[in-house]
Amino acid sequence: MLSREKGFTLIELTVVLLIVVLGFSVIASNISSGNQSTQLKATVRDIISALRYARGQALISHKEVTVAINLAENNYQISNRDKVFSFSDEIDLTLVIAQDEFKDDEIGQLRFYADGSSSGGRITLEWGNLVNRIDVNWLTGKIDVTDE
Repeated sequence: MLSREKGFTLIELTVVLLIVVLGFSVIASNISSGNQSTQLKATVRDIISALRYARGQALISHKEVTVAINLAENNYQISNRDKVFSFSDEIDLTLVIAQDEFKDDEIGQLRFYADGSSSGGRITLEWGNLVNRIDVNWLTGKIDVTDE
């Protein structure tokens, strides 16, 4: 009587390995897109914090405070602080503000006044298909964020 050895053929093993590799690639792409979302939300939170800080400083000090956003370098700076805050170059940033608030067509300023009001504007951050919009009300200086 002939006995056949039990086991897997090379083709069966190759198919299983191919399925495993495809599964890992799907998981990796989902993790990286979640990472983009997390980084974008963190950047939005940081910018909102800077805007709220600037508004608070304007109210406390009774002096105008600005947040300058450099569109070319993807960074921002608060007028009463020396530190420059950078964020990922992969984030596309658009700024809608009064023309008077632009310097050299690459630095836009959101200005907060001593009474709590502001020059107003909209900051839109995009990374792939992820979009967040920050609105600064000119009358109240209130800052709102919208996910799209």
